[in-house]
Amino acid sequence: MSNTFNLTFTAGPEHIDQLGHVNNAVWVQWMEVIAAAHWERDARPEDVAAFAWVVVRHEIDYHGNIQQGESVEAHTFISEIPRGARFLRNIHFRNSAGKTIVTAKTTWAMINASTGRLARIAPEVAAPFMPVDSSSASA
Repeated sequence: MSNTFNLTFTAGPEHIDQLGHVNNAVWVQWMEVIAAAHWERDARPEDVAAFAWVVVRHEIDYHGNIQQGESVEAHTFISEIPRGARFLRNIHFRNSAGKTIVTAKTTWAMINASTGRLARIAPEVAAPFMPVDSSSASA
């Protein structure tokens, strides 16, 4: 378990816009894919079954782009303890040369899957995702 997770994405023809590079909406989709994959890999099975996540905010900076057939390595990490039902996730996308081309901070809210209501993130739910230096902090 780790507060970091990596995933590679390759731009297919369906990801390309009229300018010949990955469309901005695709970057958002990829952010959601890596966040879900990190949750599913590291969360306890009972938490995966009990909770869902919704995006509250995306803050994205575009520093470059890729074209069809090119790949990016996405790196996501959690740098802060959760606040109530909210969790801040950072995502960096690097091209094959290692240059960061997209950075994002996304705020997610945890939802109780059975009620559809916001759920405070308990320390045991957050624990697998916490930065090493925050182990003594409480959620």
